[in-house]
Amino acid sequence: MTSQGYSKQTISVEHVTIRSSKSFDAVKTKLESLLPRIDDGIFTLLRYGEAERALRELEASPPIMIFGLRNHGALLAIAGLRRRAVQYDIGNPLTASKMTRHQLSAGLYAPIRVLLREDSEGGVAFEYDRPASVFGQFGDEEVDRVARQLDSNLQSKLEEAAA
Repeated sequence: MTSQGYSKQTISVEHVTIRSSKSFDAVKTKLESLLPRIDDGIFTLLRYGEAERALRELEASPPIMIFGLRNHGALLAIAGLRRRAVQYDIGNPLTASKMTRHQLSAGLYAPIRVLLREDSEGGVAFEYDRPASVFGQFGDEEVDRVARQLDSNLQSKLEEAAA
């Protein structure tokens, strides 16, 4: 039974794979050296009403940062497998706010999830859904503009880490 308030929409998403000839550890180390971890102090400032100070700090921050990471490969031990995969949340709160102020639902996709994985043959790659395609579903030019810049920043850093 479907409720009256329920709706669904099919969207087209571009999935990106960036392969590397380097080892998993080398690519992981390089990515984590290129992208700083987000300073959780930003959220503390916001919690205490220091929005202007948080804004100044975010404006001085790199365009993308690591919000968090999970060792997704470790989950496969449940199935008796040993694989290496780390899922990253990558973005910038300022970038997210530039989209969500126009379309709050864009918060569903910010930050962007990126998977660094090693396949069963030892091949290493990043995988993610291209931000412009994911955020494009909202049909908002301001959101699209920010998403295109996020695309560029993300692709550049992941290619640099994979090189």
